[in-house]
Formats: sequence, C-alpha cells, structure tokens
Amino acid sequence: MSAARGQATGSVLAAGWLPPLLLVLVVVSAVGVAYSVHESRRLTDRAQQAQRQQAQLETRWGQLLLEHSTWGSYARVERLAREELGMKLPTTDERVLIRP
Repeated sequence: MSAARGQATGSVLAAGWLPPLLLVLVVVSAVGVAYSVHESRRLTDRAQQAQRQQAQLETRWGQLLLEHSTWGSYARVERLAREELGMKLPTTDERVLIRP
C-alpha cells in the first residue's frame, strides 16, 4: 500500500506543477505571437516604403533619360555649334578628300 501511496503523492506533486508550467508556456507563446505580429507589420511597412522609393527612383530615371536625350539631340548640338562656336557646314571648295 505504501508503494501505491508513493505513486499517488508523486502524481499529486506533478499535477501541482502542471498548471503553473502550462500557464508559463501559454504566456511565452502569447508573447511570441505578439512579437511575430509586430515584426510582420514592421517588415511590411519597410517593404511598402521600399516600393514607394523604387517608384520615385524609376520616375526620376525616366526624367533623366528624357533630359539626356534632349541635351544630346542633333538639332541642339548643331544650333549650339552655329550660334556659340560660329561653326558652319563647309562649302564644296572647302572640302578635302583624303585617300588612303
């Protein structure tokens, strides 16, 4: 009978520790869920910021390409050569043909 009583006492002790242990595990789990939700929201916000920045950079890149093509257009280069540098197309008499 003492063996049965010893087992009963051991199970009572184990049962006495079980509810606090489960409570601790539930609290740790809840904190983990709250942390992961917070991290998920933070990372989602960062991803959206990066997408907005990417859209702004793509817009700026398009503007720079347009500006680049404007500054390098043949009509503009020719106009600047005539007006600012006083250049002109050579006449037939001014052309020299060099044969290799």
